[in-house]
Amino acid sequence: MTGMKNEVIDDFKSTLRGQMFQPNDSGYEDARQIWNAMIDRRPAMIVRCAGAADVMRCVAFARDHDVPLAVRGGGHNIAGNAVCDGGLVIDVSAMKAVCVDPEERRAHVEGGATLADFDHEAQAYGLATPLGINSTTGVAGLTLGGGFGWLSRKYGLTVDNLISAEIITADAKRLCVSATAHPDLFWAIRGGGGNFGVVTRFEFQLHPVGPEIFSGLIVYPFEQARQVLTQYQAFVNQMPDDLSVWAVLRQAPPLPFLPAEVHGRNVVVLPIFSTMGMEDARRAVEPLRSFGQPYGEHMGATPYAAWQQAFDPLLTAGARNYWKSHNFASLNEGAIDTVIEYAGKLPDPQCDIFLGLIGGEANRAAPDATAYPHRNVLYAMNVHARWTEPSKDSACIAWAREFFAAAAPHAAGSVYINFMTQDEGERIGEAYGRNFERLMRVKNEYDPQNLFRQNQNIKPSVRAA
Repeated sequence: MTGMKNEVIDDFKSTLRGQMFQPNDSGYEDARQIWNAMIDRRPAMIVRCAGAADVMRCVAFARDHDVPLAVRGGGHNIAGNAVCDGGLVIDVSAMKAVCVDPEERRAHVEGGATLADFDHEAQAYGLATPLGINSTTGVAGLTLGGGFGWLSRKYGLTVDNLISAEIITADAKRLCVSATAHPDLFWAIRGGGGNFGVVTRFEFQLHPVGPEIFSGLIVYPFEQARQVLTQYQAFVNQMPDDLSVWAVLRQAPPLPFLPAEVHGRNVVVLPIFSTMGMEDARRAVEPLRSFGQPYGEHMGATPYAAWQQAFDPLLTAGARNYWKSHNFASLNEGAIDTVIEYAGKLPDPQCDIFLGLIGGEANRAAPDATAYPHRNVLYAMNVHARWTEPSKDSACIAWAREFFAAAAPHAAGSVYINFMTQDEGERIGEAYGRNFERLMRVKNEYDPQNLFRQNQNIKPSVRAA
């Protein structure tokens, strides 16, 4: 945007209802900060939109003046796609209204809402939809990448519960999309990321959940990791859909149910979630307690919204983060050995490796039912390098990359797009599989100039004249 006249920017600013931040403005430094402290970009303008009209004006301005464009919802994306250097950021984080219709079990959610915003409103009626595991995550980014969490085995992916959406496309028009209105575009935004426009409103199907669910943790010594993970894999293969159990290998946080001498030791944690009745859930998880000799456990009735926030203290904003991820159809012996090897040499106490369990209802849709194609995946594995001091950058990134390479022979050859870092553009094919060609056709129709390219980009194969 170098050389753009001040009066052009002033004219643009005068059309907005929301607030604009430029580099010399008070509030600019805070406005450009996002969740991952590894990302340090300086946009020329950040517009904190007050509504869809602001978004439309921003899109038109970026298109007409050939300005690089980024879109910020929750700002939680690992790759840092919410900000760009020298361009315009469309910040919808102030647009976070959630309106619940308890009779129809529908939620209308603005593009800046977080999981916490959503849960706060939906749980007032004992309703929920499958979302992620960190309450500060933005609903928009999570949904556009596919979205999975504790409810996915029971009710499918986030995109499987999306009924309609409102999106501002590259021509600065507002479209309402659904299975019957612009169905190709609706298909594409259900897993195709931010490649097709700015979604300003989502409509979700809701399900009866809570207000209390059964949840908790079992924490095993790291020395028992092989027997625990081997039995875990066997247990998962016969597990009911209304139970979800993940596996996390990390250093033990100072949890109150663990002896003080265990804090900081390497452990295997089994986080447990169930929508069964309390006694049925206790019986269902009983085998998990016999996988070894645990350091401790804490399980029982928990408010659903509280469980959605349980991992927030481990995922706060402002740390340096680098991820590498594989999808797995199963955990074979080689995969388990590799996980144990690298979990045994964590480069920082904040690092972890987790196996996010999917399966169940999420895997019953056809691979081409939505843009998200990975309906054969049982685990989304994330190598989560997280640290505070820049001096640890090289060691932490190298650890994640080395583990990623060692685990590749045992993986499914695919990846969840929301776990991809900014240096993984070559993995787009792995993210979309056989849906990639159709996604490119939709991109050609709705964004042939690739205005929306600050993302895991699907490049158009044609260019508009």
